Amino acid sequence: MHTAPSPEAIRARRAAFRQLHASGCFLIPNPWDVGSARYLASLGFQALATTSSGAAWAGGMPDGGMALAQVLEHLRQMVATTGLPINADFEKGFADEPEGVARHVREAIDTGIAGVSIEDSTGNAGAPQFELALAIERMRAARAAIDASGQDVLLIGRAENFFVGRPDLADTIARLQAYAEAGADCLYTPGITTRQQIRAVVQAVAPKPVNVLMGRPSELTLADLAALGVRRVSVGGALARAAWGGLQRAARLLAEQGRFDGFEDAADHHALNQLMAG
Repeated sequence: MHTAPSPEAIRARRAAFRQLHASGCFLIPNPWDVGSARYLASLGFQALATTSSGAAWAGGMPDGGMALAQVLEHLRQMVATTGLPINADFEKGFADEPEGVARHVREAIDTGIAGVSIEDSTGNAGAPQFELALAIERMRAARAAIDASGQDVLLIGRAENFFVGRPDLADTIARLQAYAEAGADCLYTPGITTRQQIRAVVQAVAPKPVNVLMGRPSELTLADLAALGVRRVSVGGALARAAWGGLQRAARLLAEQGRFDGFEDAADHHALNQLMAG
């Protein structure tokens, strides 16, 4: 079991994380457990972000199915696992009202994270996004909680329009601009995929940095995204889904055909042992 890093180490990680958002474009991949975090750290990434979907699936739950206490424990484990800054996928803050969001953000800060993402999705299919006025108050509450903590934690404001079936770019941009005004340090709208959409979002909230999700195969490369002005690129649950895809292919060959060639691309046993022992 890894021990919690010192307050000095946490401060250094947070400072490094803020600096990453100052210029350029960086990848922030999303591990779903301690082992995947350690592997990603070994590849030289400068920061990691949790994934609500990947972590939930690993625990046999649907995305959004983890309780607050489980998520906080997951964050503590991820912070203790590598020396990298951790951005928390904190869903909607595990509360609807601003007071609850503020309380829970403070609990997340105490885990040692360097950034926290707050969504404007409700989880209610009939009204999938919070009304803008309430969404703004929720973001202000998160900002106030960070400020009151005295900790240098970045706040990421997420507009979920494209994820919840409301692909209205004008409303998305209006929300992102409002979240920036409410104190978000970085803006994020998962689901935009075209150069035109990405460029419009980047320009609308400049000079604040923008996170773009790349969870599917795309003609766009990291260099393309950097040229569009994107500051950071995450992959959400895509790495977890890729791992699940390998498991499903190999397991189906076992179950349906009694064949073992699904293991052809399996990771090397000894290499994994060396990684985890390091």
